[in-house]
Amino acid sequence: MSEVAVLDAQNVVVRYPGSPPVVAVDDVSVRVAPGETVALVGESGSGKSSLARAVVGIERIAGGEVRFRDVPVTPLGIRRRTVGLTGIQMVFQDPSTSLNPRRRVGDQIADGIATARARGAAGSTVEEWLERVGLPAQVATRFPHQFSGGQKQRIAIARALAARPSLLVADEPISALDASTQTSVAGLMRDLVAESGAGMLFISHDLAVVRRIADRTLVMFAGRVLESGPTDRVWASPQHPYTQALLAAIPEPDGAGRIPLAPSTNDRLLWSEIPPVLG
Repeated sequence: MSEVAVLDAQNVVVRYPGSPPVVAVDDVSVRVAPGETVALVGESGSGKSSLARAVVGIERIAGGEVRFRDVPVTPLGIRRRTVGLTGIQMVFQDPSTSLNPRRRVGDQIADGIATARARGAAGSTVEEWLERVGLPAQVATRFPHQFSGGQKQRIAIARALAARPSLLVADEPISALDASTQTSVAGLMRDLVAESGAGMLFISHDLAVVRRIADRTLVMFAGRVLESGPTDRVWASPQHPYTQALLAAIPEPDGAGRIPLAPSTNDRLLWSEIPPVLG
């Protein structure tokens, strides 16, 4: 019998009101196994964030199903307090939307520790989590407005990890960090979820970081997954023309850079019509 996935989203559809309605996610399936990091990559507007919000219950789905450890994920507005569903944590791209401006950051990280303790996880301290994301322990008494954007993102990551989630959904979690710490913080997130047998859905524009930390990669375009597979394979031998164009747009190490990804309308129509390459 196969292992129960921490996340099993099947044929998910997300629509936004409009005339006609905007289909942000179009029949997308994604599975995250215990200990696995799965990355979602693609241009802005490809549907990555909408899918992330759907799998944690923030966005109501118009079709399909989302299950966490085989328990259906219901919209947050009507969700009952279920011990199983407290194992989902999300890190947002903008930490200002998730940190309470009126509470000390140490108290907010302590909330995560309390959540973990209620689920039977080993004890930890606020100071420990601050240090693990590269912040001194003494900042625990400060308020969010006293930090830079990058520092607030580290605090949001510390709070999410302190809860010892079974599923971590990270939506562009390192975009606000300086280049010198992006890889180390992303690696910390991957290591902690892997050590605990959790899983992570990691969304990022930084393909170099994705290559380092993701076990599998899904490439999204216009609300659909065009290619998926083991990260090494997707990187070394991309099969779909869109994936090939996306990887070709990554700057060269010497800083010269390749031609940016700016496809023509004809290219976009062609990419939408080519069958996905899933593996």
